Amino acid sequence: MKQLNDSHPAMSCIGNFTSNELSDIMKNIGFPGYRGKQVFHALYSRNHESTFSFDSISTLPKEIRSALTERFGEDQYSLSVKDVHVSQDGTQKMLFSLLDETAVETVMIPSEMVNEEGMPKRRTLCISTQVGCALGCAFCATATLKLKRNLAPAEIVDQYMKAREICETDITNIVFMGMGEPMLNYDNVMKAVDILTNPEIGLITPKHITLSTAGIVPGIIRMADESKSIKLALSLHGTTQGQREAIMPIANKYSLKELGDALEYYYQNTRKPVTFEYILFDGFNDSMEDVMRLAKITRRFPSKVNVIPFHTIEFTAPEGISASLKPAPESTFHAFIKALREQDVTVMIRSSSGLDIDAACGQLAYSHAGGSSGVLG
Repeated sequence: MKQLNDSHPAMSCIGNFTSNELSDIMKNIGFPGYRGKQVFHALYSRNHESTFSFDSISTLPKEIRSALTERFGEDQYSLSVKDVHVSQDGTQKMLFSLLDETAVETVMIPSEMVNEEGMPKRRTLCISTQVGCALGCAFCATATLKLKRNLAPAEIVDQYMKAREICETDITNIVFMGMGEPMLNYDNVMKAVDILTNPEIGLITPKHITLSTAGIVPGIIRMADESKSIKLALSLHGTTQGQREAIMPIANKYSLKELGDALEYYYQNTRKPVTFEYILFDGFNDSMEDVMRLAKITRRFPSKVNVIPFHTIEFTAPEGISASLKPAPESTFHAFIKALREQDVTVMIRSSSGLDIDAACGQLAYSHAGGSSGVLG
């Protein structure tokens, strides 16, 4: 699975290293290895602070703090907040500036269900994994940005750290469904997962993390072989090979049959159910024949279907088939779901959180941030 050979300032940030790697770094510069674990704990155990420096780690001798500052610099974040937009439903879309003046967006989505204190039961963070995207899906605004580069592990983790600070709340769930295809940045994404789920710091558990792919078969197989403990979701959006090829160019490389085989292999190795994501388009994939085909797909292994309303990407001036895609009418939308459930398919309806700030599924393209080039000016 080929990945970009990136070289950019974020690759030298301390946030790229796991606890064990920091211990090795400490040994290499002449200090006890356990000091690395102290640094790791200090980096990620802070509570919503906007600033952090090595000088603030009181458990470290001054000479170690000085050595770390000299090696990694003063600012320990690989990104900075450029803009924040808040939806009427509480969704927050954050534009982050990266060290090479590129940018990504991250979205915090509060659930509609609340706890006894009146707070959302879940606060899900939709994290980006690449600057732009190379896959060119017809329904996704990010496709218009093209691919600039992969994100470093630090830039992935720092989206979580900065969002927690900006939103002034803990994050309960993570979905790798933002800008980019996570499977095409597999190593960096999984390293970020290792950091975020390290039990030494208790940020989040693997069962609360989902990786969504447009259908990169080698990545699915690798997740299966490595028995990754996070969840897997597939952006399906079509029940025939022709439908997927029309709106998702990656389908020309990995067929629907190959995908089904890879997902079955994944389940057999991990025993984890798969989530299918399915955007309903008017007159394209919303027929009763699609219901029956989708139901058949889901029966190969335990799974559920997230049905998603199509969200406009008109702000990107779409052309070709992208311009022709329309949301299924409300009556069709509900009839499709009802028919799926009658086929004993487990169905969830994905809400259109953040629609008023272009933060809903498929809309991340800096539309509220003055430009859509992927580079901040």
